[in-house]
Amino acid sequence: MRIGELARRTGVSERSLRYYEKQGLLAAERTPGGHREYAETAVDRVIRIQELYAAGLCSAKIAQLLPCMRDGDGGPSTAASPKLVADLTAERARIDRMIADLLRSRDTLDEVIEAAARS
Repeated sequence: MRIGELARRTGVSERSLRYYEKQGLLAAERTPGGHREYAETAVDRVIRIQELYAAGLCSAKIAQLLPCMRDGDGGPSTAASPKLVADLTAERARIDRMIADLLRSRDTLDEVIEAAARS
């Protein structure tokens, strides 16, 4: 499929798809005319990339992680190294800290809202 079709099916801009390719996150074949052609599996790959970005991972970490994931279901493959596992464990701890900070902020807002509503 061409880049426009992949963008339509994933909801990701063509510019982002080109960026993913430049970062080594996504691969495309080239037609004789120079157009990008993506395999059907690219849809799952792009969705996975989006999920990992949403989790707060940077493109370099995603590039390390993607070879260790199956595109169809996002499940693990056998390619994960101990260093990658350690890095991902650290990323998860960072996300847990962010969640805790957000929960504290929400609790504070709730208290302010409650106090303001009583006024």
